Amino acid sequence: MYSMTGYGKGEYRENGLEFTVEVKSVNNRYLDLAVKSPRIFLAAEERIRLLVRAEISRGHVDVFVSYADKREKDRALSVDLELARAYVQAAASLRAEFPAIGDDVTLSYLLRQPEIVRSDDLPGEDDALLAGLEAALKRALEAHRAMRLAEGKRLEADLLARMDTIARLRDDIATRAPMVAIAYREKLTERMNEYLGGKVDETRILTEAALFADKCNIDEELTRLASHIAEFRKIAGSEQVGRRLDFLIQEFNRECNTICSKSNDGEVTRLALEMKNEIEKVREQIQNLE
Repeated sequence: MYSMTGYGKGEYRENGLEFTVEVKSVNNRYLDLAVKSPRIFLAAEERIRLLVRAEISRGHVDVFVSYADKREKDRALSVDLELARAYVQAAASLRAEFPAIGDDVTLSYLLRQPEIVRSDDLPGEDDALLAGLEAALKRALEAHRAMRLAEGKRLEADLLARMDTIARLRDDIATRAPMVAIAYREKLTERMNEYLGGKVDETRILTEAALFADKCNIDEELTRLASHIAEFRKIAGSEQVGRRLDFLIQEFNRECNTICSKSNDGEVTRLALEMKNEIEKVREQIQNLE
């Protein structure tokens, strides 16, 4: 069981390359992935997304990439001749307009202009750069997974404890439910005796009691609840459980609502409402699970 909330940081420092990758995630119904990296890694973004999707299936995930390249590399100088020509022509125009001003436009001056002379890395595939990025990302994802797993174990313990409470409430309702029809029959007999002076039609009482018992019968709901509880505990032992538990807890709610609507007993209603409160707490916690 994994939480959707987590943080992981991975670093890579070898052969003059320094990478730091951070992975942060919070709750989200689907996988929403945002990658923030230098433009040089634009072509590698799909590879980053593939690695993240292999680890994470749900949540809003931010990936931050920073790097420094301190390697000694072959470089080439490129000269913008058109721009240099424009500089010289502009200087000539100014010289003609202001002859008294000294002229210091030289080759050294032109070489100092960053727009005219640029230093570029020689082209070619930089496998070491991509390998460093991937190594740092994998380390960040490992740390992120460890944090999500630890949080998931805490959530699992809380959810199973609440499931024990729901099971206890379900058993209490199952114990109380048969008494409801018996209490109704006794109350009906008492009232008919009171109104009819002891001349009670036993057949009529049995018919009314049977109709009432059928109307407020919750055996099916209790059976389904027991099945849902067992299934919840079974699923909780898996890894990616969020969607399945989210669907299952809706079934819990449906059975509990039906018990409340059928209940004609204050104690059963009280127990069912207490169960409903626990179910809602479980539902909220499930929203944190992948």
